[in-house]
Amino acid sequence: MSKTLVVYFSATGQTEELAKTIARATSGNLCAIHPAQPYTKEDLNWQDPESRSTLEMKNPEARPALAKPTPCLDCIRDYDVIFIGCPVWWGTAPRVVLTFLESADFSGKTMVAFATSVQTEAAGVDNAVKKACPKANWVGECKRLAPTASIEEVREWIAGLGL
Repeated sequence: MSKTLVVYFSATGQTEELAKTIARATSGNLCAIHPAQPYTKEDLNWQDPESRSTLEMKNPEARPALAKPTPCLDCIRDYDVIFIGCPVWWGTAPRVVLTFLESADFSGKTMVAFATSVQTEAAGVDNAVKKACPKANWVGECKRLAPTASIEEVREWIAGLGL
C-alpha cells in the first residue's frame, strides 16, 4: 500500500480508537485534528440548543479554528492515501473537519472517509467531506464503523476499496 495517513477528529475518544485500528491495518501514520478551543462536555450537549456544537452545526458556514501548529496540514504532501474520520454530528461531519479539509490542497490525493456513530448513517459525512475537498480522488462512500471494530473487519473493508 502507498504511504498512508489516518487523520481523525474525535471529541470523546471513540473515533480515535477506530482511527488507531485503521492505522494498524494500513501501517499508516496517525494524526489528530484539534480545534483551537477544545470541546468541553457542555459544548457537546446536543440536547442544549445553545451548546457550542449545536450552534456550530446549525450554521453551515461555521468553521471552528484549528489548533496551532496543525501537524496534519503540514505533512499532507508526504502521503499518497489519506483516511479522514470523524463522528457523525447532526447527520454530517463536524464543522472543524470541514475547516481542516478546506485548509489544504488535496489535489490528486487518494482519500477515504470513515465515521463513527451508533445509529446515524454516514451519507451526510460523505457528502460534506467530498464537497469540502472536491479535488481529491475519493474512493468509495464514507464507511460507518463502530469505534470497537476489529482489525479483521477494518482490513476487510480496506481490501474492498481496491487501493
